[in-house]
Amino acid sequence: TLVTNRVKECREALGITQAELSEKAGISRTMISKLETNQKVDCKVSTLLAIAKVLGKPVGEIFLG
Repeated sequence: TLVTNRVKECREALGITQAELSEKAGISRTMISKLETNQKVDCKVSTLLAIAKVLGKPVGEIFLG
């Protein structure tokens, strides 16, 4: 599913790197990079939830289906 998102914007607002986000969320940096550049990725809901938790925002505020 192609999802537009605000991962990069939210991550940069927190002042953390892709590597820090990936480590804290428990997902690969490659996945973060692909999400940030809006590439087509097969993402589980649990992955989106983990990213949202680290970024401190509701999923719907970061990922817009």
